[in-house]
Amino acid sequence: MLPNFLSSYIIITLQTTEKKGTRTMSDIMKNINKSEVLVLKNEVSYQEGQIVSKTLIQNQSLSITLFAFDKGEEISTHESKGDAFVTCLDGIGEITIDGQKYELKEGESIVMPANHPHAVFAKETFKMMLVVAF
Repeated sequence: MLPNFLSSYIIITLQTTEKKGTRTMSDIMKNINKSEVLVLKNEVSYQEGQIVSKTLIQNQSLSITLFAFDKGEEISTHESKGDAFVTCLDGIGEITIDGQKYELKEGESIVMPANHPHAVFAKETFKMMLVVAF
């Protein structure tokens, strides 16, 4: 049980936050059903010759995005200010970090460290979840 002065503070803070138009806890995650068992690889679809993405969270601290790469598609070498955690949901992808290539298969993960050059290539059709912590 919270002391009365603290619970009043929390209520006032929440009301003030909502009036300013900032997001509430219930709408931080978007583009995905809640309170439902999901198979993440079914939440994004392949398209011929394309990379399809579906953003679930995007803010100054965290980004979560699902990707579906057609075979041969790639995200070229770049750097990120946050550590990027990649989990393969389907297919086979090739992750390059600092020039070193790593093959990722369904269920496998790798962390691409912040401020290190990295790239993603679909050796086969490839789905991944990308979580970046800034």
